[in-house]
Amino acid sequence: MSQELTQAMTPEHHTRMLNQYAGAWKSNLWQAVAVLAIVLTAGWYVNLFDLETLSDGVPAIATLLGESLPPDFSNYRQWFAPLADTLAMSIAGTALAVIVSVFVAFLAARNTSPHPLVYHFARTVLNALRSVPELMMGIVFVAAVGFGALPGVLALGLHSIGMVGKFFAEAIEHVDEAPVEAARAAGASPLQVIVHAVLPQVLPQFADVSIYRWEYNFRASTVMGMVGAGGIGFELMGSLRIMQYQEVAALLLVILAMVTLVDALSGLLRRKFK
Repeated sequence: MSQELTQAMTPEHHTRMLNQYAGAWKSNLWQAVAVLAIVLTAGWYVNLFDLETLSDGVPAIATLLGESLPPDFSNYRQWFAPLADTLAMSIAGTALAVIVSVFVAFLAARNTSPHPLVYHFARTVLNALRSVPELMMGIVFVAAVGFGALPGVLALGLHSIGMVGKFFAEAIEHVDEAPVEAARAAGASPLQVIVHAVLPQVLPQFADVSIYRWEYNFRASTVMGMVGAGGIGFELMGSLRIMQYQEVAALLLVILAMVTLVDALSGLLRRKFK
């Protein structure tokens, strides 16, 4: 069939197709050149290509690595509670974000928001929460409620609302409109339309995003400990301050093992929800 179609094409058709391919190739080439130029400019701006500075730092890095070996696990019994705090912080922060994001997402989606002003306000709130790093939120909450896991949970939860809410809203905006129209034609109220026509379509995506965010929050919770929000990051910062680099190496290995386990568990959960 394709050979017959090719034979039936006139020379003008061949010329037009070749011109279209050439135009698309040139457009992609210019886009690639523009991206490469931006990357090279950014690298030059941050001195990424300053080989002299980089070469001067290599001996210092080698010295630091030498002082970190072998890892010192002698205080491992003291790390169980901080690890539990880190895990609990990531779970609680993610749960807080998911619960709030479910409600905010329906206000931030064009097809379910009750009014354009509500839509723009909800989107602005999500942008504001997403623009403030969780580390800065952690510092603020530590100053407000004191040291411990609670400021870490609040910081991770609020920052996650900005990202999780955005992904939830995007999923809601891309639902199939046929079930929605059928529910409306049957006389369903707006709430019934959401419950029976929208939620069944987006729940798998909601679960996927939530699990990915929990995985991210576990890694972020180790950093939160460095500003006094508890967890294994607090132990890591304490070892760094007294320059116990062998213990720092051990803690980093423990964190790596925990991140690997969380990643494997999140992958298993994602497969269950598919």
